Amino acid sequence: MKKKDLMFVALLVIIGTLAYVIAFGNPLNKAPSGKYSSFAQCLTDNGAVMYGTDWCPHCKNQKAMFGDAFANINYVNCDNDKKACEDAGVQGYPTWHIKGQVLVGTQPLDVLASTAGCELPN
Repeated sequence: MKKKDLMFVALLVIIGTLAYVIAFGNPLNKAPSGKYSSFAQCLTDNGAVMYGTDWCPHCKNQKAMFGDAFANINYVNCDNDKKACEDAGVQGYPTWHIKGQVLVGTQPLDVLASTAGCELPN
């Protein structure tokens, strides 16, 4: 194989990997099972709501940060409940509503914790 062809194949592999990470999120970002269960429940208990979609890569990344604990998050799928998202003024995904504040985009867990008044596990 010529050096030029080899470089082309390497470039395709890099582009493919980046496309996968953008589309499906970084699999290395997934939280350990159960680590954030009480934190996720605290967010929900304090009225936090995440609005998103199944196809949104940023939503997938946000969900992966919680791992299995995302099941405890009050989540509205805007593809299934467009009216709720329109009523909430959602214009981008994900959107968090927490204690009267609106946070748009993937949020670090410490930002969610401080906004909701929840303790983030170590």
